[in-house]
Amino acid sequence: MNVHATPRAQSYEISIEPLEGKVEVYRNDVLLAATTRAKVMYETRLAPTVYIPREDLLVPLGEPSELQTFCPFKGTASYRDLFIGDERIANAVWSYDTPLPESAGIRGYVGFMPQAHTRIELGDNTLQEAAGGHVSGPLVDWLLRGAASFRTAEEFTRALAEKMLDHGIAVSRLSVLAWSLHPLIAGKHYIWEKGKAEISTYAPTYEIHDHPAFTNSPLRHVSNGLGGVRQRLADGPTETEFPIMQELRAQGATDYVAMPMPFSDGRINVLTLSCDHPDGFTTANLGLIFECSAVIGRFYEVFMQRENAQSLLETYVGKRSGARVLGGEIRRGDGDEIDAAIMFCDLRGSTRLEEELGRGPYIGTLNRFFETVSEIVHAHDGEVLKFIGDAVLAVFPAGVDAQSAHRQAMASATEIVTALGQPSEGALALECSIGLAYGRVTYGNVGSKERLDFTVIGQAANIAARLGDYGKAVGHRIVVSEDIESACSNCLPLGEVALHNVSHPVTCYAVEVDRAKLPAKQPEC
Repeated sequence: MNVHATPRAQSYEISIEPLEGKVEVYRNDVLLAATTRAKVMYETRLAPTVYIPREDLLVPLGEPSELQTFCPFKGTASYRDLFIGDERIANAVWSYDTPLPESAGIRGYVGFMPQAHTRIELGDNTLQEAAGGHVSGPLVDWLLRGAASFRTAEEFTRALAEKMLDHGIAVSRLSVLAWSLHPLIAGKHYIWEKGKAEISTYAPTYEIHDHPAFTNSPLRHVSNGLGGVRQRLADGPTETEFPIMQELRAQGATDYVAMPMPFSDGRINVLTLSCDHPDGFTTANLGLIFECSAVIGRFYEVFMQRENAQSLLETYVGKRSGARVLGGEIRRGDGDEIDAAIMFCDLRGSTRLEEELGRGPYIGTLNRFFETVSEIVHAHDGEVLKFIGDAVLAVFPAGVDAQSAHRQAMASATEIVTALGQPSEGALALECSIGLAYGRVTYGNVGSKERLDFTVIGQAANIAARLGDYGKAVGHRIVVSEDIESACSNCLPLGEVALHNVSHPVTCYAVEVDRAKLPAKQPEC
């Protein structure tokens, strides 16, 4: 029988050692640097890196570029271009101008990017091979095997913090700020705190970018690509620390790190960690997290992609339709036959409004019209399917209760007319024409191979649009079909009406709305 010992992960370490004698750096035949004070940094699982004192460079450097990278135990690296005659090598060298204590030995030194040099002459020095083997342990094993089973970012965040504790990392607070593509929400901020059962989740609006709590925080610093933040809170306050450091220190935190967590599209999100161990985070702690951060970031990217897909679908095709598309109804022709009340609501006087207001103010007025209609429709369990020019198409599915759909559609129509006629102070009163019809429609995906639309198709949708046009022509704000009339307490019979592209006359009714609440009638355009 063979017995295999369980491999143990070597802890993450860095060490800085001097190199003896003269060390030279070349690019082809051009000598870039020559020094007798070179140092080498050994870092677990990475190739050794030679550092040269900046004053021993023999070629000029440019000012710091926009590129910055962060290491939680070395600090934020700045990059500079290197010039050889007329040749410019972009981001050729990096340096840690304010290194963290673990890397204080390379203050004032630069490292060369691989594309900047062709060889380094080490003299009698021999560099050690990279040590450490493969990264492993409870956290890594969980990321590879168990993490994929979590369905929400909240569940994943809690489990991530607990696995860090299992690995011996004394984390007392963990947060992730992930940016989104939601039209109203800037992103999601997940916060785990030791001793609390629930994850705190915040969904800040885009006003966060101007809020002092964000503008003067590590979250903004990291999100803007300025590198990471590391501060040992047990050492006491510093002149340049962020306000949150004082709050965390008061809660017993001894160490803090905020590091970039990029998504595949380049967006920079933020992972922050606080520690309550008297000695703070160790290099091994931060090295492990740093090595795992790309994988951790991919999990959050998946969570955010799903949320983004859901929010974008809800924004562009509606909540019910978005859920159906996200649920798999994505092929052309997918859909159901449903009974529903259909609303077609058209803004009156649109051409005149654009001419009088100008394009910018008119767009603002049009958005107010759409927002008013949408909010009222949603409040009555309807769904806005689409905006068509200056009109709104909405559906009120009946399910097993046709009368309820009639009432919801009727209530929405009367509230819309009243709300548009009673704007807030300083806003323009608006008029609309609404057609309501009821019937069986196809609710699903239609379109071309390259462009699909989730909508309703059927005679009821056509009749609703034509009734709105008819009402506009005869001066009635709301006109409904005979099916809807039962939900109306103040309907005026209009008789049978011949509608464009409808094969048979339609019996319809005008809905009387309190005239005292409505604006004066404007000429049609």
